[in-house]
Amino acid sequence: MGYIGANGVAALHRYKYSGVDHSLLAKYVLQPFWTRGVTLFPLWMPPNMITLMGFIFLCMSALLGYIYSPLLDSAPPRWVHLAHGLLLFLYQTFDAVDGKQARRTNSSSPLGELFDHGCDALACAFEALAFGSTAMCGRNTFWFWVIAAVPFYGATWEHFFTNTLILPVVNGPTEGLMLIYVAHFFTFLVGAEWWSQQLGISISLLSWIPFISKIPMYRVVIFIMTAFAVIPTVTFNVQNVSKVVKARNGNMLKALAMLYPFVVLLGGVLFWDYLSPSDIIRNYPHLVVLGSGLAFGFLVGRMILAHLCEEPKGLKTGMCMSLLYLPLAIANALTARLNEGVPLLDESLVLVGYCIFTGLLYLHFATSVIYEITTCLGIYCFRITRKEA
Repeated sequence: MGYIGANGVAALHRYKYSGVDHSLLAKYVLQPFWTRGVTLFPLWMPPNMITLMGFIFLCMSALLGYIYSPLLDSAPPRWVHLAHGLLLFLYQTFDAVDGKQARRTNSSSPLGELFDHGCDALACAFEALAFGSTAMCGRNTFWFWVIAAVPFYGATWEHFFTNTLILPVVNGPTEGLMLIYVAHFFTFLVGAEWWSQQLGISISLLSWIPFISKIPMYRVVIFIMTAFAVIPTVTFNVQNVSKVVKARNGNMLKALAMLYPFVVLLGGVLFWDYLSPSDIIRNYPHLVVLGSGLAFGFLVGRMILAHLCEEPKGLKTGMCMSLLYLPLAIANALTARLNEGVPLLDESLVLVGYCIFTGLLYLHFATSVIYEITTCLGIYCFRITRKEA
């Protein structure tokens, strides 16, 4: 079944990207660097290839984390942190340059937006795994993925209704990524143990604070990011969508319904972990984050496509396809309650199946949509199409 109908084809032909980045860091520090950097790429190189190259850097970073810290609770060699930082910096640079290359070669398209943001959605999972290796987070790596995924989904949801992607003065793609690769470089100097120690030990000036000084450093970071980044960002997303829906005499409940699949995804994975006899998030953090990240990528990609094709506002039932595996995994965990703690199927195999299911689902979506968009617009994904004068 195709993802793009006749109305969607017409909407793709009317496509015009609308986004605003108010980041002062990007404007005054990084933009000059990116503007010069794009000239290093030949004019024949398509923007999507640059996007893919940047994404591969993050895959390499996550792989390093798995090799040297399989459970994300042991310290890798110092040079791994340096590699994490450099690879993330390259990812951010390539992610910023691809749009400039598109304008430079007059090859901007809705496929470019979908491809770029689709890779960014998957990047939330891969960078969470890399940072989990750096900070020795263990099972808390899952929460770093949540911290990255929630604002990303909220921004995509807001973009669907407002038709403009607005990045505030301080935002995740610019300042957020910079803080993370600076944290990688900092860990190269002090060692991963700095993050697993109590706050009062890692920062001796704060050792006098009762209770809080006893919390591990990486948990303090989770609390700070949730309180000062995630919650305010999501609040602004809801407020902005509410204003638009009210101005158009729409239904806010229908708008909120589009958050349902993501909420169920998070709740389903956490409920599975709660019932799990093998503590899946602690013992298999890479599989849990990877499988959930692929499902998240499908949800984001489907919402972006709905926006590009100007589909009616409201829940897209096809998004729920990514949730079909979770009831089976939860049911398998429940069998352990009836069988002296032993599930019907080994949970490591169930997790591998989870990654395979979400991976195939995302692969089918990506290849199908790329084929449909390139066919209807007469373009190529990894080749620049010269437009007729």
